[in-house]
Amino acid sequence: MTAPRLPAEDRRLSPHTGYTRRHWEAVADGLVEAAWRWATPCGALLDLPGRPSSNGVRSDGLEGYARTFLAAAFRIAGSGGDDPHGWLPRYADGIQAGTRTPGRDDAESWPVILDHDVAGQPMVESASVALGLRLTRPWLWDRLDEPTQDRVEDWLRGALRHVPSPNNWYLFPFTVAGFLESVGRGDAETAHARTRSLELLDTWYQGDGWYSDGDGRAYDHYNGWALHLYPVLDGHLAGKPDGHGERLRRHLADLSLMFGSDGAPLHFGRSLTYRFAAASAIGLGAVTGDTPLAPGASRRLLSGALRHFLDHGAMDSTGLLSVGWHGPHPPTAQHYSGPASPYWASKAFVCLLAPEDHPLWTDVELPAPVEERDRVAAMPAPGLLLQSTVADGIVRLHNHGSDHVRPEEGESAAGDDPHYGRQAYSTRTGPTARGNTADNHLNVVVDGVGSVRRRIHPLGAGADWAASWHRPVFVSGSPLRPGLRVESVTVARGPWELRAHRVIAAPCGTRVALTGWATDPADELQSRLFPVYGWEFRDEARAPHGTAFTRWATMPRLSADAEGTALFVALAILTADPAPPSPPVVEVPDGGRIVVHWKDGGRTRISFDPLVVTHT
Repeated sequence: MTAPRLPAEDRRLSPHTGYTRRHWEAVADGLVEAAWRWATPCGALLDLPGRPSSNGVRSDGLEGYARTFLAAAFRIAGSGGDDPHGWLPRYADGIQAGTRTPGRDDAESWPVILDHDVAGQPMVESASVALGLRLTRPWLWDRLDEPTQDRVEDWLRGALRHVPSPNNWYLFPFTVAGFLESVGRGDAETAHARTRSLELLDTWYQGDGWYSDGDGRAYDHYNGWALHLYPVLDGHLAGKPDGHGERLRRHLADLSLMFGSDGAPLHFGRSLTYRFAAASAIGLGAVTGDTPLAPGASRRLLSGALRHFLDHGAMDSTGLLSVGWHGPHPPTAQHYSGPASPYWASKAFVCLLAPEDHPLWTDVELPAPVEERDRVAAMPAPGLLLQSTVADGIVRLHNHGSDHVRPEEGESAAGDDPHYGRQAYSTRTGPTARGNTADNHLNVVVDGVGSVRRRIHPLGAGADWAASWHRPVFVSGSPLRPGLRVESVTVARGPWELRAHRVIAAPCGTRVALTGWATDPADELQSRLFPVYGWEFRDEARAPHGTAFTRWATMPRLSADAEGTALFVALAILTADPAPPSPPVVEVPDGGRIVVHWKDGGRTRISFDPLVVTHT
């Protein structure tokens, strides 16, 4: 078995990617076929090879079953029940064996569903099982005998009777309840699960199409592949669309800007091993009609993301998805990532619910937004600033609002989180691993101990800028220093970024260092950092552990001493353009105000106390 054999490219219909609906079907088939080589005798568990997750190998085996079932279900439902490879009988045998004696330590039995902090991962997988059953009901569920249906229901109801993690997990019992109600097995318990989930979802909605992933300020790819996908798809399958579709439409206006011209999504946030699932909400919007995008633009983004990962080695030689980004990359994984975790990428195949004659597949591909013009877009709700350039097709995200720190953790939540704590992320670079010098980071060093950026407090955003403040957290000794805080402002135009940082209440002997983008020196990418004000030294830092994009990386670095209140200003650039535009002229006339003279004649003024950013 090797990676899936793909049809010939169609550059007339798909001038940008060459991919058509048949390519999507072929990839779905290949993913499922490769994974089934590792099934238990009755098919209840798919025990894919690799290091187990913290949930244990039995939970990982259920994950393999459930997540590949989702890919098969989208594939078969979108083809009107056509099952050319005979997947559904296998999944039917597996579900019968897995639910016969849940919790038993044998070759087939599924783990029971418990609270999220006990053994919660089966609750996640219950949603994929339920959704797969709902999508394939006429060809699988309706053909199960009643005792088997009863056992499946009993197992699924564990998701309704146990406590989810306080975030997108509440949509798992929501999805389970939706399936049970769709097959006439609803009751007060299913109604309560759905009501509770939707109530929480409303409290997490921050406007402009953005949800926080729980009560904190976590904004990442979970917006698309979970918080929008489950409620909107539920309404679509029930034939009862609701206000969630309008929220998805607004979100897609932002999400469509987050893919590079090479198809890559932003390397930002957790669970990045789900890869092209980052485009699932785009496919869902095309299926339901809840999208501002033309069908040709939707397919360009969807197929661009799928092709990007296939072209960059996401599948190994046997056709399995590795735990990583392009190829295997352990720092991309979370503790809950096991060998089957990458198969949440199956969510991208929701696009196959659009039939062959749908405009998503019949319209000619259009350019992606990143290919149309240079853009800078502020997103005040999540505190993000997006910057993209046509010349190199790179999208950059400046993070002034997403931190993945739970409310109860307080300011001093210890530990570096590379996927949230850095100042900037892109579609061509990844954060350096823990233990290496952090990229895109303002490091405050006190008594020889460096700091990390954890809880982020937004200060505001405008057309081309965003700002925030944070308390530096120290990884050893006292986690906080009295009064110490950092205020940060990013202003973007073209490929240039102005980075201004004001350090407040720095103790005597403090040293600060600012790093830029981490790249391979042999690559075409240029990463440069220019001192403007406050910086004393300039050098280069090395990251031997590399990033998800390169085995070894370097980054530019500026440093200086600081005491009390001090202002530091720099210009940064990440580009693959061999002849980028010249930088703007920056003045700091009185040590407190910043004036940027852009090459297009525009002028930006920044002042603190209070923070004010104006343009003329």
